[in-house]
Amino acid sequence: MRTRLRRIVVAAVALLTAATGTLPATAADRPDDRDRKEHPSAGGLSAVIRYTEYGIPHILARDYADLGFGTGWAQAADQVCTVADGFVTVRGERSRFFGPDAATDFSLSSAAKNLSSDLYFRGVRDTGTVERLLARPAPAGPSRTAKELMRGYAAGYNAWLRQNRITDPTCKGAAWVRPITTLDVAARGYALAVLGGQGRAVDGITAAQPPTTSSGTAPDPTRTARAAAELFAADSADMGSNAVAIGGSTTANGRGLLLGNPHYPWQGGRRFWQSQQTIPGRLDVSGASLLGTPTVSIGHNAHVAWSHTVATGVTLNLHQLTLDPADPTVYLVDGAPERMTKRSVTVAVQGGTPVTRTQWWTRYGPVVTGLGSSLPLPWTTTTAYALNDPNSTNLRASDTALGFGKARSAADVLGSLRRTQGLPWVNTIAADSGGHTLFTQSQVLPRITDELAQRCSTPLGRATYPASGVAVLDGSRGDCALGRDVDAVEPGIFGPAALPTLRDAPYAENSNDSAWLANADRPLTGYERVFGTVGTARSLRTRGALEDVAALADRGGLTVRDLQRQQYANRVPAADLAAADAAKACAALPGGTATGSGGQAVDVSGACRVLAAWDHKADTGSRGALLFDRFWRRFPTAQQWKVPFSAADPVGTPRTLGTDAPAFGTALADAVAELRAANIPLDSPLGEHQFVVRGGKRLPVPGGTESLGVWNKVEPVWNPAGGGYTEVTTGSSYLQAVGWDGGRCPVARTLLTYSQSSNPDSRHHDDQTRLFSAEKWVTSRFCEKDILSSPALRVVRVGDHR
Repeated sequence: MRTRLRRIVVAAVALLTAATGTLPATAADRPDDRDRKEHPSAGGLSAVIRYTEYGIPHILARDYADLGFGTGWAQAADQVCTVADGFVTVRGERSRFFGPDAATDFSLSSAAKNLSSDLYFRGVRDTGTVERLLARPAPAGPSRTAKELMRGYAAGYNAWLRQNRITDPTCKGAAWVRPITTLDVAARGYALAVLGGQGRAVDGITAAQPPTTSSGTAPDPTRTARAAAELFAADSADMGSNAVAIGGSTTANGRGLLLGNPHYPWQGGRRFWQSQQTIPGRLDVSGASLLGTPTVSIGHNAHVAWSHTVATGVTLNLHQLTLDPADPTVYLVDGAPERMTKRSVTVAVQGGTPVTRTQWWTRYGPVVTGLGSSLPLPWTTTTAYALNDPNSTNLRASDTALGFGKARSAADVLGSLRRTQGLPWVNTIAADSGGHTLFTQSQVLPRITDELAQRCSTPLGRATYPASGVAVLDGSRGDCALGRDVDAVEPGIFGPAALPTLRDAPYAENSNDSAWLANADRPLTGYERVFGTVGTARSLRTRGALEDVAALADRGGLTVRDLQRQQYANRVPAADLAAADAAKACAALPGGTATGSGGQAVDVSGACRVLAAWDHKADTGSRGALLFDRFWRRFPTAQQWKVPFSAADPVGTPRTLGTDAPAFGTALADAVAELRAANIPLDSPLGEHQFVVRGGKRLPVPGGTESLGVWNKVEPVWNPAGGGYTEVTTGSSYLQAVGWDGGRCPVARTLLTYSQSSNPDSRHHDDQTRLFSAEKWVTSRFCEKDILSSPALRVVRVGDHR
């Protein structure tokens, strides 16, 4: 039977190869001319999907529309409820189906409630924003190839809905699971593009209304600057990543290595989904896609591997408007009045009458009354604030990803970034089979030069820009426009020449700090403040990563196996700096007691012994890891260290635990009391109290939280009544360790930590999660011989049968 199955697959591959021909060696350097010959919109699309272990689909297609079809089909099969939920969001229909006051999952915007989300996305739909971007010619708009992928994805998703019965209890029989259009797919890509700009300010955009009285207080510059710094610093804590590219000078065979470890949500619409996409002779790429998108975001092909990390670049800026004293919906530019554009948006509401609200837009973008609750921007009779988001005209990310998939080197990856300029909020780290490495902060940012900020900042901007990179420019002056770089695809953004880039370093690493120390021996400087800082303290995760990676590079002779060990090393940098001192200071406490925050005396003597014996790791079997975690979260950052940060020793400072700080004993006492109240022994193995429940079984989870500095980052949910940390919100997601051995097939190990399917009834709901719990990997099946030899091989031919 298996021999017959393989013959069928081989025949299908041969047929597809014959139909498409072969790809010239220069294909990565120019658009694919054959994208003009795809299937017409009427349908007739099909693909062959070969499933291997852990439900990983290898999608084989004749052209890009067929490839999109197979991708949409396979994503629906694994994630129909989660994907459908996202399409409800971008259509502005959450209030209709889920109620206006219910919370969103925050996967496609920061909107706190469905009504706010709907008012924003319905406004995007009503104004034809995405349609206009689809109509723009490349490179400013998406290529025909990218649009064919979107069209095929929608057709494949719809075909799966027609031909299959939904079993996932989350949406079984739900009216909100409906067919989608190409526009829906593009709108989801748009939502991801503006996530760090307009998407961050949805509540402030939809709530903005002209003042009805003359009252109103201007934002305090100092407080606003502090809030902005905290807001944008939190991005890497909430959704960060690690990635390192290793150059040929430090590997065993002179070829490159790449380890990618993005820290993305474990639930909801920003999950990754794994696949291989193949058009014989034209494209062959394996990796992970964000749900609802038709391209591979992070992955590898036969020649190059890449990953992304959330960047420090600030993807928005504000323009402070001077208003007409007689009309707060009129603002002045060079003394001339300009009337705001009034947009009325109507949203259907479950069980009620439709809700209509007004939004106000300017030449700079929407009027906004805040960037979250901590950063209000009041609209008064004299002043308002408009938000500029350069990614609101960016629908180019699919073309960037396609360029990566066709790349034959790290240089080609950089070439794709320079041609398409489509990545909104991430860095790119890449390595290739020739031994080359790349780090680049090639993201779409507002063209805020330090000179422009100095010349045009308002008093508020003079505080916020140095502190956070958020520019507040004088919107009343025409000479404060953002301008244009000659190598930029459109006005108002930086061109490639201005972007921090490091090529061919022995290693290039990023853990969500700025580009400065992508390689500690070759620091990057000279970029504008909006990209990030230079000479400032790094996170413990960055410091630990640089220590680990530099040690690997110094040792040399590296292989993929070394990357695998790094991923699961679970070293806790905070512990290496502080645990021994904490244990000594604990042992020196009079009577072995410390005073808790409630004034009670707590016996902490047992904690001293546990901390002294701990292995400084966050393995599931590590005893003392949980105690230190709960202590460290309570110890205020400002009191942790005696030796302050020094730019001359950025990896080694700050250091020396502040054991004489008043908060030290309090934090220790509270941690001990908390664990005892939850009946958790102080020396319990971490995995007994840091776990997820899948299929009714506890799966221990390795790794640790952001403040501990662990490479294998997880952000767990504390539930002492349930046994400790009982779920993961974000953390290690799609892991890949990739290298080359001189053969035709890359040497790749991967893992999707939360598994392929959200459906609890799927066999692939938790199979890779069990591997993550055991710190194991999946051997990638990239080449045909490897796919066809899979003992789990299952072949499905899918088509638009109507």
